[in-house]
Amino acid sequence: MKKVELLAPAGDLERLKVNLLYGADAVYIGGEKYGLRANATNFSLEEIKEGCIFAHKFSKKVYLTLNIVFHDEDMDGVEHYIHQVVDAGIDAFIVSDPFLISYIKNHFSNVEVHLSTQNSTTNVLAVSFFQKQGLDRVVLARELSKDEIKEIIDKTKIDTEVFIHGAMCTCYSGRCTLSNYVTGRDANRGGCAQVCRFAFKAEDASTFTMATKDLNMACYISDLIDIGVCSLKVEGRMRSLYYLATVIGTYRRLIDAHYEKKLSPAMLSSCEKVLKRVSNRENSTHFFMRDEDYTDQYYTGRQELSNQDYLGLITDYDTKNKCLIMVERNYFEVGDSVEIFTPSGEVFQMVIEHLYDEDMQKLEVARHPEQILKIPFEKILPPYSMMRLINKKSEV
Repeated sequence: MKKVELLAPAGDLERLKVNLLYGADAVYIGGEKYGLRANATNFSLEEIKEGCIFAHKFSKKVYLTLNIVFHDEDMDGVEHYIHQVVDAGIDAFIVSDPFLISYIKNHFSNVEVHLSTQNSTTNVLAVSFFQKQGLDRVVLARELSKDEIKEIIDKTKIDTEVFIHGAMCTCYSGRCTLSNYVTGRDANRGGCAQVCRFAFKAEDASTFTMATKDLNMACYISDLIDIGVCSLKVEGRMRSLYYLATVIGTYRRLIDAHYEKKLSPAMLSSCEKVLKRVSNRENSTHFFMRDEDYTDQYYTGRQELSNQDYLGLITDYDTKNKCLIMVERNYFEVGDSVEIFTPSGEVFQMVIEHLYDEDMQKLEVARHPEQILKIPFEKILPPYSMMRLINKKSEV
C-alpha cells in the first residue's frame, strides 16, 4: 500500500532541511520569480539545486510553485526559467495557468505538473478538463467538504492534494483583491499584505476584523487517507523552524500511527495539544464536515499571542563537559521543566538543574536570545533537535 504523502512548506534552504528531517515526504518551495510568497526569502537557482540534492539523498521530493496569476508581462522569461529549474532537479511544478500545463508536459515529460489551489478547483468536470491537458495532480480548493473531495477522487481517479494545516484565506482559495485595493500589492502575483487581518475602523469608532481562523485537520487524518487523498499539505512557507518542526513532526506521528493501526484517542488528544500550543491563532476544521459559519472567523477582539514555548535550537555537543550546545530563543531558567525533541521522533523530558554559558560559566537564567548555552545531557543528539517549555518552575 502506498502511504499518503506529507507535504511541507519551505521558505528557505534551512526550512527545507528541517521539514524533511522531521518527516515530510516532500516540500514545496518558491523561486525568486512567479510564486505567491514574494515576501518569503525564497530560493535562488543554486539553492534549488542544493535543496533537490539534499531531498533526493533521502528519496524525497521538491515541488516548485509557479502559481501567480500571469499577466502578459509576467510571461517574459518564464520558459527559460522552467528549463533552468528542471535542470536544477525539481520533481514537480505547482501551477495555476493552463498554458503552463501543456508547455511543461510537452517539454519535460519526466516532471509532474500539479494544479495549484489558486485555481480554486471545486468540481469533477473541472478536474477532468485539466486531466486531459496532462495534469498529474490537483491541489483542491480549501472550500470543499469530505463528500465533495471523495466524489472527485472516485470519479476522476486523479492524485489529489488537500490542505490540512495552517492559515486560511478569507476569500476563495486565495483569489483576493483586497490587498490590491488597500495597499497596491497584488495578492495573486505574490504581494499579499494580509489585509483580511487588518483592524478597520467602523463609523462608531470601533474596530472590525474579518480574519479566518487557521485550519487544523489532525482529527480527520484517517478520514482523508481513507477516502483516497494522496497528499496532505501544510501551509506556512514563512513560519519559524520551531513551528515547522513541531507541526510536521506531529502529523508524521499521526500518519504513521494510522497505518500501524495505533492511532488512539489518547494519542490524538496529545497531538492536538501540541499543535494548539505552537499556534498563535485559534483553529477550525472549516468546510470539511459542514458549511463554514461565523464560528470559523475572527471578529473584533481576537488575540494573536506570540508563542514563547520554543527555548532553543540544539546545534552541537560538548564531549568534554557532556553538555548540549544550544542557541537560545526564549527566556527560561534553572528549575523549569522542558522537553527536548529530535528529528527522529525521540522525546526527552527533564528539569533544568544546571545551566552554563559557552565558557562554562554558571547561569541561573537564560535571558538573551541568540546566546550560546550549554546544558548537561548524557546523550549526543542530532542537528536540529529543539527544546521547548513544559512548565515554568513557578508552576511545577
